[in-house]
Amino acid sequence: MAEINKEQVKHVANLARLEISEQEAEMFTEQLSSIIKFAEQLNEIDTDGIEPTTHVLDLKNVMRKDEPRQWITREDALKNAPDQQDGQFRVPSILE
Repeated sequence: MAEINKEQVKHVANLARLEISEQEAEMFTEQLSSIIKFAEQLNEIDTDGIEPTTHVLDLKNVMRKDEPRQWITREDALKNAPDQQDGQFRVPSILE
């Protein structure tokens, strides 16, 4: 990839609605160019025979078995309800 130039940095800053000075544009040009050079070193690595992966570690979800339990009684849930009716929370109507 070609090196980043100052005009490209200014263009991207404009797209992002950022106002940058000439000094900042020069600084970002140097920084972005060095980042791209470093990333291009990865293209030199021989990856033949290596399977693509989304994560370096073999991760899996560890979940408990889903078993029904009685966590809280209806009376306990409604104990502090400001308004209740027929064993349910009563809230103001939002439909007209």
